[in-house]
This record gives sequence, structure tokens and C-alpha cells, in this order.
Amino acid sequence: MAETSQAKYRVGGMDCASCAAKIDTAVRRVPGVEDVSVSVTAGTMTVRHNGSSDLGTIEKRVTGLGYSVVPMAAGGKAAEASPEKAGHDHAGHSHDEAEIPGLHGHDHTLSTGPWWKSSKGRLTILSGAAFVIAYAAGHLVPAIAPYAFMVAMLIGLVPIARRAVMAALAGTPFSIEMLMTIAAVGAVVINAAEEAAAVVFLFLVGELLEGVAAGRARASIQSLTALVPKSALLEENGATREVPAETLAVGAIILVRPGDRISADGIIVSGESAIDEAPVTGESVPVRKTPDDIVFAGTVNGDGALRIRVTAASADNTIARVVKLVEEAQESKAPTERFIDRFSRYYTPGVVAVAALVAILPPLITGGAWDEWIYKGLAILLIGCPCALVISTPAAIAASLSAGARRGLLLKGGAVLEGLGKITAVALDKTGTLTEGKPKVIDIVSFGTLTQAQILSRAAVLERNSSHPLALAILNRATADKLPVPPALEASAVAGKGMSGRAGGEKLDLFSPAAVRERLTAEQGEAIQTLNDDGKTVSILLVNDTIAGLIAMRDEARDDARAGLDALKARGVKIVMLTGDNARTAQAIGKQLGIDVRAELMPEDKQRVVGELKREGFTVAKVGDGINDAPALAAADIGIAMGGGTDVALETADAAILHGRVGDVAEMIALSQRTMRNIFQNITIALGLKAVFLVTTIIGVTGLWPAILADTGATVLVTMNALRLLKPRG
Repeated sequence: MAETSQAKYRVGGMDCASCAAKIDTAVRRVPGVEDVSVSVTAGTMTVRHNGSSDLGTIEKRVTGLGYSVVPMAAGGKAAEASPEKAGHDHAGHSHDEAEIPGLHGHDHTLSTGPWWKSSKGRLTILSGAAFVIAYAAGHLVPAIAPYAFMVAMLIGLVPIARRAVMAALAGTPFSIEMLMTIAAVGAVVINAAEEAAAVVFLFLVGELLEGVAAGRARASIQSLTALVPKSALLEENGATREVPAETLAVGAIILVRPGDRISADGIIVSGESAIDEAPVTGESVPVRKTPDDIVFAGTVNGDGALRIRVTAASADNTIARVVKLVEEAQESKAPTERFIDRFSRYYTPGVVAVAALVAILPPLITGGAWDEWIYKGLAILLIGCPCALVISTPAAIAASLSAGARRGLLLKGGAVLEGLGKITAVALDKTGTLTEGKPKVIDIVSFGTLTQAQILSRAAVLERNSSHPLALAILNRATADKLPVPPALEASAVAGKGMSGRAGGEKLDLFSPAAVRERLTAEQGEAIQTLNDDGKTVSILLVNDTIAGLIAMRDEARDDARAGLDALKARGVKIVMLTGDNARTAQAIGKQLGIDVRAELMPEDKQRVVGELKREGFTVAKVGDGINDAPALAAADIGIAMGGGTDVALETADAAILHGRVGDVAEMIALSQRTMRNIFQNITIALGLKAVFLVTTIIGVTGLWPAILADTGATVLVTMNALRLLKPRG
């Protein structure tokens, strides 16, 4: 059995779902092709084949339909293409690279330059000019009017008809181009050449507008890649030199000056600065970063020079992964979109049949005028074009996926986006999700003459060389308070107790309460118990074997956790915390946040609780760090990973929140619900306009001009309505 291979292409000129459907149908007919996935918004096509397929034939099938196709390298970039191969831009649903002098223009898509410089734009302008000239000539010499309008019509129709024939040969006989060609030719046959020319021109105008809108949606996510600088300052052998950012290897050290964009994902080696992460995570407030903190490519360094160790190659940095995931998500269809696709397969042939019956039956049965009813049948053909309907769902989903990604919300496909709006229960992990994941010093209590600062300074002396989370909490607080931390003499760990050492002529010990229980007074023991009941971990400082004070630490709730949970409650969502932490600590955080708590759970227990919630009738989202919560994430209806752009956060769950704000869970649900409302509006617009014009056409109020406006106008309205989702809220 041949091994399955995959080829990915950048496809130029796709504006709508009909374009994707024609390409999909044509490529699937190539021998050896097993699966095809086409993303209109990303402008890509992925082909899975058994190795026996002729990739040249695949490319010819696509270019034969009037689209450009360029193989993509592993890193996601299109290979260089010659101008001759680079872009048969498509005139709306008909691809306007016309075989007429001066119009054999090749451009990738409308988004690469002004619309009037594209071959699509030039064809529309030429068609409009020809229509105006024909109109003027017809008034000056009425006898030549029909011929002048016929020539004007052919200028726009020839490339449309050519694509219609190619699509029919490739397996799509009921394409938009075919309906348009039949309607225009039929109008000429019944002596309506002027209307035929106008209809072709209006069709091109409407599809040009749709192309502009599609380019905006495509550029929304692709523009993220422009955030990463092209060059970097590499430190090597004691010197600094400028190199292309794409050549940076993992482990390299780069220098980032104040005000510069960071050119690679990495970890700060030295330096401290405020980093503007808005381009990647949507975080509006600059984040203070210190050594050992993670930074992302494309973010902006603030006020200090940084030395950064690169942790990901150019093709694997956070922005590259985000773009890749969003493009893959756009290829994944939502249930509503799949239903519309299935519906449209029967809808278009049905429209052709209805139009034929309207044109033929009344003259045969009631003796109606053939010209009148053929005219009405042709108008119904134009009204019935399914473009607005088939683009109603993917346009909204693509816009939402792009908008979410730019705010640090990654949703892996339309099904996930649609499912989020149905969530009725959210189960959240504690550590790293509801809390920062790092203990902080909360209380410092003195039992003698030492001040709180002196107690903290002496404790930091003992923890100076430790990497334990509690030690780091003490050291971070001492650093924040700018306290002296001299080196300790003879510092060492005491098994089962803590740390011991000497500094400033004093013997210092930092022990657990259990290690000094017999020395504690009743008052001291009561103070420690109160702190433990609040979920805090206590360390006791002894100076010269005398208890001097204590330091209490706890992994605190995120600053935005309470507001984020309140936003979920306001939507009627049930909230529960699932944690493996001890019940005392978990209950303290749960009480602080006002939510139910299930504590001391193993990973399989979390999975069981999620299953129980689903059996109770809830649609469950599980929010966790994407590692320890993997079973529960998989068991939930929607798994949401919290994380700062790590591989696990991006790849484990159905969705990921890059900057880790609890409030973004509610924002994901809100985005889903806005999207579904937008889709409902789009379908209503598409079908509503068609229904209105269908009735007015049958009763003779409207004709071919309004009919084409019902199609292209609805398509533009639907697309522009979907693009509203790209605008940031608040």
C-alpha cells in the first residue's frame, strides 16, 4: 500500500465558497488524490495523495479554472513563481484573466495592491467603459445599439463563459459562471442585449467588491506575520552582528534594544523591560519582564536592553504557529457550514429546474408570450445564484477566527467556534489557570524585635541559591522590596526541615512549622493554624536558635479571575474548580472567588467529574494548562488550554488562551454567540432578498437588473456584515 503524502499550495484568486468547491471537485478527480482541503480566507489548498498522483496535473486543473497555484514550502511560504505563473486573478466567481489584448494580467489577489491594478479590476473597468460607449453609440446611431451592447457584453462574458466550460469539464456543471452565461446569452436571444451587457457589468462590479472584502479578511490574520522583524542582532564570540531573523538557531543569544521588536521567541538571559505584547496576546498593558521570563516574536521591547536566548526557529515561533493554526481552523467546517454546503448541492440544480419550468410551462399551458416568460426564467437563474448563501457561514467564521487570534484567542475550527456558544458549565483548573501558578509572600509576622523587612532579608539569604517555588517567592519579594541579600556562609539543606546557614555573625534557620513544633508557643501555633486555614504555606525563621518570625506564602488568584468568573456567571454558566491541590488551600481560593471546589483530584478524577457534568445535561468546557489536565480536556465538549503560547497550550486542546486571562473564557463564548447571530443575519439576508425578488420577478415588477443585484448585492452585504466581526469590541 502506497504511503500517504501531503502537498500544500498557495492559491490566488479565491473569493468565495463556490471557488473552493470548484477547486475541490476538480482536484478530487485526479487519480491518486485521497483528500482535498481548501481554505478561501487563508488562500491555501492541502492535498493528501497516495504518492502516485501527478502534482503537475493537480496544478493544471487549478490553473485551468483560472486560479494561480504555487507550491508552499515546509515553513508555510509560497515558492517563488514566475510572473507568468503567479496569478490568474478571478473576476468574482468568474476568473477574469481574459484572453483579450491588454487583459492577460496576472496578480496574486486583490490584497496585494490597489483593486484597479488587478486583472479583475481592469476587466471590470473595461466592461464598464464598453457599456458606456455602447450606450452612447446606441443613442447616436440607434440601428447599431443591439450590436454595440452585444460587444460590450462579450468583453465581460467571454472569460466568464470560459471558466464555466472549464468548471463543467472539471465536474461542476452548475457553477455560478454557467448560470451567468446562460442568462446573458438567453437575454441576447430574446433581444435584451442592453440588459445582458448591464447584467454582466453589474456582476463583475459585485464580485470585485466581494474580492476586496475577501482580501481584507485574508489580510487580517496574515498581517500578523509582518510583525516579526526581518533582522536580528546576534551575539557571537563576544561581538554583535545583524543577521536575517529566519536564520536564528535555537539557543542563539540576541540583543534587543529599547523600542525594537523582538525577532524570535525566547527567554530573557539578562535585562529588564516592559514588553508590549498586544500584537500577539491582545494584552493592552505592557508586561514587566525580568530574567527567565518568556518573550514572543513580534512583541515590542520597552525601556531596557534585553539579551534573549532563542527557543524557537522562525518557522515555529508563536506568530507562525498562530497563523498556521488559524489557517487550519478555517479549513475545518462548522456543522452549520457543512449543512449549507450540502443544501447548496441540491439548491443550484433546483434553481435551474425552476427557471426552466417558469420559462416553458406558462407559454405551453396558458399560451403566454415566450419572450416574456423566458425573460422571467433568466431572471430567476440570476436570483437563484447561491453565492450569498454559501458564503454566509464561512465568511463569518473566518472573520471570527481571525479576530479571536488577534486578541490571543485561538479556536481550532468552525465546529469549536460554534460549540462554544452552547457551553453551560465550565470546569477550571486552579494552579496556573485561576491562580498565577507561582507562590507569593502574603504575610510576614514578627515574634520578636526584628522588623518584617529584616525577617524577609534573612530568609532570602538562606534561599539565595535555591530554585524551589517557595524560595523563589521569598527572593522575588525581597527583590521587589529592594532588600539586601548578602551571601550566606555554610548554607545547606537540612533533610525534612528546611535550610540552615550563617550570615552577619548570626546562625539562621528557615524551617517548616513541623520541624519546630515543640518550640512554638500557643500564640504562635494559633497564628500558624490561622494562616494554614487560609490555604497559606508557612516557613519559620530562627535566628540563633530563637524563633524570630514567620513568612506565609500562597499561590494567589489572578487579578482578573473574579471579574472573569463573574462574566461567566452573568451568562448563566455553572462554574466549578477542579484541582489536585489539598482541600484547605483549594477551599481558600474557592471562597475568595466565590465558586464550588472539588479538591485532591487525580487526573482521572477530573475526567470523571467532567463526565458527571455531561450526564447531568451540561455542555462542558474544561479550562486547564493543557498538560496535567489532558484527560479532562479530552473528555469535555470543548477543551480550553491556558498558556503563554507554549506548544502544549497551542496544540493540546480545542482552543487556547494565549495570555491566560480568565475573562477570556467568557469572551470566547461571547465571540461564538456573536458569530452565530451574524450567520443567522447573513442567511436571512441571502434568502430574504432572493425570496422578495423571486416574487417581484414572477409578477413582472422586476427584471434582469434587479435580479443580478439580488445576487451580487446580497453577497456583498453578507460579506461586509461578516467583516464586522473583525472590529475589536470595547
